[in-house]
Amino acid sequence: MLCGGLLSVALFSGCLSLTLSEDEFLSRALKLMSRTPLIDGHNDLPWQLLLQFNNQLQKVDLHTLSTTHTNIPKIKEGRLGAQFWSAYVPCDTQYKDAVRRTLEQIDVVHRMCQKYPDTFMFAHSSQDIRTAFSLNKTASLIGVEGGHSLDSSLGTLRVMYQLGVRYLTLTHSCNTPWADNWRVDAGSEPSQHNGLSAFGKQVIAEMNRLGMLIDLSHVPVQVMNQVLDMSAAPVIFSHSSAYSLCQHKRNVPDDVLRRVKEKRGIVMINFGNNFVTCSKSAKLSDVADHFDYIKKVGGADIIGFGGDYDGVPRVPEGLEDVSKVPKLVAELLRRNWTDVEVEAALGNNLLRVMKKVEDVRDALQTMSPGEDPIPYEEVMNPCRTSHGYQSAAAAPVISRLGLLLTLAACVLLL
Repeated sequence: MLCGGLLSVALFSGCLSLTLSEDEFLSRALKLMSRTPLIDGHNDLPWQLLLQFNNQLQKVDLHTLSTTHTNIPKIKEGRLGAQFWSAYVPCDTQYKDAVRRTLEQIDVVHRMCQKYPDTFMFAHSSQDIRTAFSLNKTASLIGVEGGHSLDSSLGTLRVMYQLGVRYLTLTHSCNTPWADNWRVDAGSEPSQHNGLSAFGKQVIAEMNRLGMLIDLSHVPVQVMNQVLDMSAAPVIFSHSSAYSLCQHKRNVPDDVLRRVKEKRGIVMINFGNNFVTCSKSAKLSDVADHFDYIKKVGGADIIGFGGDYDGVPRVPEGLEDVSKVPKLVAELLRRNWTDVEVEAALGNNLLRVMKKVEDVRDALQTMSPGEDPIPYEEVMNPCRTSHGYQSAAAAPVISRLGLLLTLAACVLLL
């Protein structure tokens, strides 16, 4: 009986020690998050607002919303310092109403900030992120997820930048008329452009000129390398994990991780189970494994958080919603990450990258905006007009002239 009692005491002491240790790491995590903003690269709450409420914000209260990974209480508990909200529309909008649909998603982010000014502050710059953090608000930025949202127009790209868009994911899960998507590497879609077309390379140059972050999260390896070769500014992966740990073609291979390090870019790690374990189930520790692995290959200076909350069907045990992120930070500390390394991953890396993109923009101020349109034959379809394309506009005239000559010949034969 005495032995049994001593064993119980020992087990209780061990559990108490473990709990105290976990509390210590969580306390350290919260302290670090109080002085360095947690910046998340990708959240699809705007898409959920469309699916569930058709963007009618008067029909939803973000304080009580319970059908998403993200709401205001969860944001507060998760210490979310800044969020890139995704302005996403599916590939079935391409060649149809992609631009209008994307503008509506940009609009809903702005209206969300206006409806909840005590929680959100719309941000255009790295300095705005710092300002919002100092005001205890979540800096809200926009990333457009998929180049099909541009309808192959540099003018549309520029207008979206003026509306506050600060990154463009070059493709989603379909080829555009100027860039191949990740499915090319998976073998489920053929390459159309050998990576980027000539117009696609213009898009990269114009993004550098504007000061817009280039997001490579949905592109094939060839496009990753082409952009790394030509971009004057560092790039981001807004929601991607390590390919060596999960062989999903959306993830980043080691050679590209090393190039991101050379270019001083950032990989913001995706929490979705499909990208963490390549299976339906995952745990918080599996996500931490990706942080450890990318740190080993590329260093702590290329790591960020890119949860993909409200955009993935399954998230890991322990990371069920945005409120749980401090537990992941605590796990990194438990794995002997230094305070400097954790703060780099939390937000300092993204702030550095964004500031460099802004510096490149400032250095290119004398550069003229890109004006060469994509060749009409590369985008011609029944839903598109040809205004401005001189050769294309001439074609219908020639066709009508030919018809008149044919009719005249028929009359002469009568």
